[in-house]
Amino acid sequence: MESKQLNKNIKKTNAMRILDGLKISYDVREYEDNTDHEVAKGAATRTAEKLGLELEQVYKTIVMRSDKKEIFVFCQSADNEINLKKARNAANCKEINPVKPEELLALTGYVRGGCSPLGMKKQYTTFIDELATVQEEICISGGQRGIQIILNPQDLAKACNATFVDLGF
Repeated sequence: MESKQLNKNIKKTNAMRILDGLKISYDVREYEDNTDHEVAKGAATRTAEKLGLELEQVYKTIVMRSDKKEIFVFCQSADNEINLKKARNAANCKEINPVKPEELLALTGYVRGGCSPLGMKKQYTTFIDELATVQEEICISGGQRGIQIILNPQDLAKACNATFVDLGF
């Protein structure tokens, strides 16, 4: 896959610059974003529909805090939820919970609905659900609402120094 942008007017995001710097191929997809990003309303599912992708190809980025106040990043497909017991095991902690939406920008530099596992303010320990490895390509946020990056899951893991683990139910 050759790196390309469907719309030349899309400004490069930090996530794209990181991939470019690592010479990782990716595709960029843009979709109309209505800024409705409540988890209960299935934003990742709607993203898959808008882009014509299968749910198991679209990955949401979830930022969590442990009982030790450590921040962890989890990538899970739109058709699945993160099993908190498995997330605790991966992060080696007793408790872990999603950060509050109002904390996301300060911690990551991203807003809800535009949070990418790439290019956060700090490099947090990152886990990707192992089912991503059966996909040739997966889709993640490009770091801005309405912008998605499609790339090989192994390339994503390389770019954000992530570990593949079983996170699903």
